[in-house]
Amino acid sequence: MVAGGGPVGLMLACELRLGGARVAVLERLTEVDPTIKGGAITTPSAEALYRRGMLPALAEVQRQAMDRFQAFVRERNGGDGGGAAGQGLGFVGHFAGIMLRADLVDRMEPGLGDAGPAAEVAFVTQQDIERLLGGRADELGVDVRRGVELTGFDADDGAVTVRTSHGAIRAGWLVGCDGGRSAVRKLAGFGFPGTEPEITCHQAVVEMTGAEDLKVGWTATDTGVYAHGPMPGRVVTVEFDGPPADRDAPVTTEDLQARLRRVSGVDVTITGVRTATRFTDHARQVTGYREGRVLLAGDAAHVHSAFGSQGLSLGIGDAMNLGWKLAAVIGGRAPEGLLDTYTSERHPVGAWVLDWTRSQVAAMRPDPQSRALREIVSDLAGTVVGTTYLTARLNGAAVRYELPGEHPLTGRSTPDLELTDGGRLADHLHGGRALLLDLTDDAELRALAAGYAGRVDTLTAGCPSRPELAAVLVRPDGFTAWAADVGAQALTSTVGLAEALEEWFGVPEGAVTPG
Repeated sequence: MVAGGGPVGLMLACELRLGGARVAVLERLTEVDPTIKGGAITTPSAEALYRRGMLPALAEVQRQAMDRFQAFVRERNGGDGGGAAGQGLGFVGHFAGIMLRADLVDRMEPGLGDAGPAAEVAFVTQQDIERLLGGRADELGVDVRRGVELTGFDADDGAVTVRTSHGAIRAGWLVGCDGGRSAVRKLAGFGFPGTEPEITCHQAVVEMTGAEDLKVGWTATDTGVYAHGPMPGRVVTVEFDGPPADRDAPVTTEDLQARLRRVSGVDVTITGVRTATRFTDHARQVTGYREGRVLLAGDAAHVHSAFGSQGLSLGIGDAMNLGWKLAAVIGGRAPEGLLDTYTSERHPVGAWVLDWTRSQVAAMRPDPQSRALREIVSDLAGTVVGTTYLTARLNGAAVRYELPGEHPLTGRSTPDLELTDGGRLADHLHGGRALLLDLTDDAELRALAAGYAGRVDTLTAGCPSRPELAAVLVRPDGFTAWAADVGAQALTSTVGLAEALEEWFGVPEGAVTPG
């Protein structure tokens, strides 16, 4: 049972179905929430969806987003887009509103130049991701129950009885993907330490007059920070006057206008509000992602400010990591201990993202010390080394799980290798199974994997662009579990492969186990 039918819950449900588990999703809303949220994804999220065959749909959504951006540029330029229309793809993101130029990124950095076509996708909104995953869930036969809210549950050693607004349901496992105010997290008693908020932010899409003097992009002022664009009417304000007195109070036109005027110094008039939301910078994370048969993913496990557009992608990464592991446990292909690696791998990534959002708040404060820091970061962002460093971390390219093995690929997202069978690595991961990629036609290597039929696919092919690689064991989430280079006699070294296969995919068929 998955509580929460947003992008994280739907992604997790799809992964569980690919792994053979029966899954139902409870979502209290009857339709996709239209409130403005994340407007971009990082490359690891694009990779995850690419590996499941969804790249063409993502590319089409991005094309539509770029059309809206070009309309915004034409509106700003009096109907002439000129050469500026393409500038939206000239940046790879921002740190505290400091834009990072694409031409300053060193693509030789691991994770920044080896993601294949997924690297070309970024401008996809949270609502679009949710719609695409909703269609994917329908195709896979996921039982999505909209208009149904979790109201409580009782967990024991064997199952979880979930109480909902439509009655009780008994399930083997419960995963809370129900957002930052997660009912599952609260009811299960997860510890949720962190830091208190100090800012109030608003994001909205509005109709306004007098906006000609608003600068496009992110702008720091004496009273805060604001953003304008990259779509018509989209504005963001950041003020350091403490958290809102009532986060649930409606966002009014008058309040938005007053805040935008105060931060920007421009006498704009907001005549209509299409969508608006407020957020703060409170940053919290559960101490562990599992309590017995109850687990958490996405904002239910960690909350932070939206700066850097990392939240949605962090949650999708959680879902990719957990889905195949939980499905393997449910299907009896792995012991419950495999689930311990979910916390050990994802908790450090979440803690890292929280610190990066905190650091951005520090670089946005309007006090003289913080503005001096901002100038230094801006200078660094004007260099290849600085931009590459910031991009790799904001984009999630620097994520590496601490897995056994010395090979540079081990624990990292596997590069999207171009293979001699005419395809790329991602083409062979659509089914959600692990893949042993044999690049030297090694019978010994394939023999070790023979006992994992149905759990690990095997492919023999060449990879001319990486001639040093002999073999790669790719987990279902796309991360490298084991890899080996070509030896002196052009033979694959299988040292550590048997251990990696058993670590992640259980004992092989026909093996004799103790007891």
